[in-house]
Amino acid sequence: MTHPHGMLFVATNIAAEDEADFNQWYDHEHVEERVAIGGFLSGTRYQALDAERKYLGLYETTSLETFTSADYYAAFTRQTAWSVKNLDRMINPMRRVCAITHQQGKGSGSHLAVLTLQAGMNSAALSAWQQRVQQTPGLIASRVLTPDTTLSTPLPRENAEHRPMHPMLLLSCSDAQVCQTLAASAAQALTAQAQFYALSWQLTKQEMAHG
Repeated sequence: MTHPHGMLFVATNIAAEDEADFNQWYDHEHVEERVAIGGFLSGTRYQALDAERKYLGLYETTSLETFTSADYYAAFTRQTAWSVKNLDRMINPMRRVCAITHQQGKGSGSHLAVLTLQAGMNSAALSAWQQRVQQTPGLIASRVLTPDTTLSTPLPRENAEHRPMHPMLLLSCSDAQVCQTLAASAAQALTAQAQFYALSWQLTKQEMAHG
């Protein structure tokens, strides 16, 4: 049996006076620490173009089981002081551990649309929409993230009382206008709301191996 890949989705805002240190921490410690964990494949940062939260981090893993491993658990028992400080600075953060399904295409484009779908999404309608648009020039990949309620424990400053676990459709594109057009189409077809991000940078496990 093939298990779906996993995805850690972390979005947050940060106070203007803390942004420089927050980005230094993310770019020079946090992403590398996470990608070094067994089962992690990549860590990718995005910055909002039109979204509720300014910063988004996506970490792909070989499976959801990565998030129950001893290696992953150990990462939380040896947090650096820099990590503790910046995790506590996050404003209105959102953490979801998700299974990746409905994958169409491969790779990461320069622009990303994140569409929040309705609970109990219509899988047939989603698949039909993906088939209809899969050859659209500028569309790199589309996939659905389905949060795991048990694994999606909250961040230190996350609202623990209101944490809806809606599936999300991610559209990765090489062009901003294509991303907006496809997101509008998906929003209409699937009754969804879209937010937009631009790629900042990515680190892969293969790149980690180069030292």
